[in-house]
Amino acid sequence: MEVFWDIVHTFDYEILLQLFQHWRGGVSDAVWTVFSTLGNGGALWIALAVILLFFRKTRRAGAAMLAALLIGLLVGNVFLKEWVMRPRPFVTHPELTALLDPGDQWSFPSGHTLSSFAAATALCFFHRKAGAAAYVVAALIGFSRLYACVHYPTDVLAGLLIGILCGLLAVWLVDRLFDRIHAARLRKGVQ
Repeated sequence: MEVFWDIVHTFDYEILLQLFQHWRGGVSDAVWTVFSTLGNGGALWIALAVILLFFRKTRRAGAAMLAALLIGLLVGNVFLKEWVMRPRPFVTHPELTALLDPGDQWSFPSGHTLSSFAAATALCFFHRKAGAAAYVVAALIGFSRLYACVHYPTDVLAGLLIGILCGLLAVWLVDRLFDRIHAARLRKGVQ
């Protein structure tokens, strides 16, 4: 099993090294910093979800996005990061300088990627076209974390997968809750 983890770590490092040596610098740094900043604290997704709550047609999507973000925060940042405690790439490999301040010390999973894919999954379930656009933004945010050398590829991949699962769980929970609220209103004669 140790050989497997050595291969994974080598794979992670080599990808980051290639990005660092061949892609970093100039205008690209500014572009990818912007994408990374979009994911800070899930602010982009929270703002979008709150806006969606104001409209009846998009209310479930907004609620599901907020639930997905909360589930993702608890699973990723509160539990997994503190349990795994994987150091950031630039800590383990000083030759990989971070493009920006990562916000916390632990790398696994990528919280930016997790929250982005959780929100995009929740949105996509209710509104496919908007969800597809959100997935593109989520992928760009995930890549920006690699570009900035603040996450390993496996951190981003784990964030993507866990985010999708959190989004699906949130959709299921919110759908059930809204269906119960709707049924209760029908019983009372309120629509």
